[in-house]
Amino acid sequence: MSLESEVDLPGGAVLPGALPDALRAELIAFRRDMHMHPELGNQEFRTTAAIKERLERAGLKPRVLAVGTGLICDIGVEGAQWDGGPSMLALRADIDGLPIPDTKAACPYRSTVPDRAHACGHDVHTTVVLGAGLVLAELHRRGALPRPVRLIFQPAEEVLPGGAADVIKCGALEGVGAIIAVHCDPRVDAGKIGLREGPITSACDRLEIGLDGPGGHTARPHLTTDLVTAAARVVTDVPALVGRRFDSRSGLAITWGRVESGHAPNVIPQHAELSGTVRCLDLEAWRQAPDVVVAAIDEIANLYRAKSEINYVRGVPPVVNEPGVTELLREAMIARRGVESVEGTEQSLGGEDFSWYLEHVPGAMARLGVRTPGERQIRDLHQGDFDVDESAITVGVELFTAAVLVNGLR
Repeated sequence: MSLESEVDLPGGAVLPGALPDALRAELIAFRRDMHMHPELGNQEFRTTAAIKERLERAGLKPRVLAVGTGLICDIGVEGAQWDGGPSMLALRADIDGLPIPDTKAACPYRSTVPDRAHACGHDVHTTVVLGAGLVLAELHRRGALPRPVRLIFQPAEEVLPGGAADVIKCGALEGVGAIIAVHCDPRVDAGKIGLREGPITSACDRLEIGLDGPGGHTARPHLTTDLVTAAARVVTDVPALVGRRFDSRSGLAITWGRVESGHAPNVIPQHAELSGTVRCLDLEAWRQAPDVVVAAIDEIANLYRAKSEINYVRGVPPVVNEPGVTELLREAMIARRGVESVEGTEQSLGGEDFSWYLEHVPGAMARLGVRTPGERQIRDLHQGDFDVDESAITVGVELFTAAVLVNGLR
C-alpha cells in the first residue's frame, strides 16, 4: 500500500496524508455493501465475516467475540517492546443497524433488507476503523508503528444496555490504556470534527409500566379504578414531579413513546401500559434516577388507586470525554487538517454505550462531520433517509491514524 503525502512529525514518526485512490474507493465500496445489508444487534454475522476476511487479507489475525458476532484485532503486539503497563490505544466501531425501513429513493446502495437500515452511521464507523487498521498494518510492516493498537468492532450498540458490556467481558480492554471512537454528526460538515471535554452524550434508560385495577362501565367510574385517567396523570405528572426532585442542570427528562389502554369507548379497562425513556445529562443524577422515578410513578398511581408494575431498564451512562484523550484527538486532527477542522460541540441527549468502556479506561468520542458543505437539509440520525457525505470516511481514517502516531510520541 502506498501512503501519499506523508508529513514528518517530531520524533521521526510519519503521519499518513491523503489515502491512495484505490483504498478510498475500496472503503467506500465496503461501506455501501454494509449499508445494503444491515443486520440488527447480535445478528451481525455477515458483517463480522466481511470485516474478518478483509483484515486477514491484510495479514492480521482478528478474533471473533465469544458472543458470535463482532471482533477484536491487535496490530503490532507480536515482538512489541514498550515500557510496561496498559499502553495500547483502542479504536472502537459499532456494527449493527436499526429496525427501520430505508426510505431513500433512487439510491443504488439503499438497504436490500426490509425494515432494516444503517440510519445511524454505524456503517461509516466500521469502515473508518477498518480503513485505519489497514493503514496501521502497513505502517507496522514498515516499522513505523510506535505502539500496539487494538481494533474493536462491537455488536449490538442499539440494544440496551449495549453490546459494549459483552465486549468488555471478552477481555477487549486488557492491555488498553485509552480508547477513542467517532460518531457521525449530520450537523457538522464533512472535513471537520466536533469535540467536547466532559459529557458529550446523555444517559439513556427505558421505562416499562403496567397499571392494573378493577374496570367497569364509564357510567360508574366511582366504582372502578379509572386506569385511563391514571395513565394520563402518570404521563403528565411524573415528569413534572421528577423534575422538581433533581437539580435542573442535570437535564433529566422523561419522554413517553407508547401509551395503550382499553378497546371500547364506554368501558373502563382493567389494564394500561406505558413505555418511554429517561435521559439525563449528569452522571450522578443518572445513578439516583431509578429510585426517584419509581417512587414518583408509585406516588401518582396510588392517588388513583392503581396498582403499578414498573420495569426500569438500566441503559447507558453519559459518555464523558477524558480531557487528555480529547486533546489527543484535537492534536491529531489539527496535525492532519489544520486548526479550522476542529469545532466545539454541544452535549447530545442521545445515548451511546461507548460510555461503558469509559468506566474502565480513559477515552473520548469525536463527532465526525458527514454533511456535505453547503447543504441545507439535515438528514437526522435514526431517520429512514439518513445518508452521509462519504468523504467523511477518509477524514475518520486520517484522524484515527494520526491519533495513533501522535499518541506514540507522548
